[in-house]
Amino acid sequence: MVEYHISPRDDAAEKIEYYIIENKLEPNAKIPSERDLCEMWGINRTTLRSAIKRLVSSGKLYNKKGSGTFVADYKIIIDLHSIITLSDIDIRRNRLLIEVISTKIIESNKHISKELHISLGTKVYEFIRLIKVDREPICFETLYIPYDRFLDIDKYNLEEEILYKVMENRYNTEISGGIRNVGISPINFVDADLLNVENNSAVYILDGVIFDKDNIPIIYMKSMLRPDKVKFSSSKIYKYRGVQA
Repeated sequence: MVEYHISPRDDAAEKIEYYIIENKLEPNAKIPSERDLCEMWGINRTTLRSAIKRLVSSGKLYNKKGSGTFVADYKIIIDLHSIITLSDIDIRRNRLLIEVISTKIIESNKHISKELHISLGTKVYEFIRLIKVDREPICFETLYIPYDRFLDIDKYNLEEEILYKVMENRYNTEISGGIRNVGISPINFVDADLLNVENNSAVYILDGVIFDKDNIPIIYMKSMLRPDKVKFSSSKIYKYRGVQA
């Protein structure tokens, strides 16, 4: 039998997480002082500080100089190797609101044409959406979808229905995978107002292309996301699994 021994640091980190849950500490609530926690659990301060550092690095706690350690805000995890979108993730928890700001039919420019593998000037749908979680805006996204292939897709309520499921069920399109890239950029004052952040503050820029089972691009997307509300992970699985809301 293989025995598993948890390190003192990891044990202390688990104790802190359990304390937060047991005492129902909300985001931005202060946890007890290092001295109090050490006395409570009979551990040394070096071990406790190492545990707190680990939880800060993982985004579960944050420090304020001279004030102490606090519970971090909940962050949504986005897997860069999954085509499941932010809206697919949290709509299942009934915490997410999608607001369609604009729907247009436009002619593709060079960049859109390149990403969707279509001719310059081809008609595409442009959807601009604001995504909120717990009524707080966290993502501003623009989607481009080939017009001819998905005729009248703008007639569906994309504030209530998951886009991928509409494509799959109404247009017989099986989604297989995609490519996404992430960067950081300052935000302009118009978009900053929509995301409720300071003008020129840094936001994540996420863009990518989604493909059908024949490896044909069907969606090109660009998103701006608040760094204080989301974080990214990277797994080895990169396949659409038909997530049901």
